[in-house]
Amino acid sequence: MSEHPIEGMMDTTLEKIKQMVDVNSVIGDPITAPDGTVIIPVSKVNYGFASGGSDLPVKTSEKQFFGGGTGAGVTITPVAFLVVSNGDIRLMRVELGSTPVDRIIDQAPELINRISSMVGKKKKDNTTASDGTENSPVQE
Repeated sequence: MSEHPIEGMMDTTLEKIKQMVDVNSVIGDPITAPDGTVIIPVSKVNYGFASGGSDLPVKTSEKQFFGGGTGAGVTITPVAFLVVSNGDIRLMRVELGSTPVDRIIDQAPELINRISSMVGKKKKDNTTASDGTENSPVQE
C-alpha cells in the first residue's frame, strides 16, 4: 500500500521544523567580551504545526484526487543572558517581571549571596579578635 499524500506533506513539514529549531536556538553560542566575561544568550522557542487534506471524488475517473496543505510557524524570543564574570554566574533577564513576586525571584540569587557573605563575616569577627586571640561573645 502506498503512502497517502498527507503523510508526505507532514513528514516534509516536520523535517523543515527540525532543521530550523535545534539546541543552539535555545542556548546560543557563547560570546566572550574583551575583559574575559562570557555572555550566553538564552531564548524561548515556540512552534506550531497544522496539516489537513481530503480525497476528492471524480465522476469521470476511478482515481480520486487529493487536495491538502500544511503549515508551520516558529517564534524565537530572547529571554535572558547568562553572564559569567570572575567566577560569578548571573542570569540577566531581558524583560523584568511585572509583579513584585517576579522581581523578588529575579533578585533572590544576589540577595542570598549578600546574606551569606554577611553571615560569614560576622562569624569571623566573633571568633577572632584583631590581635589574633580568641574573642568569645560576652555572656551575662
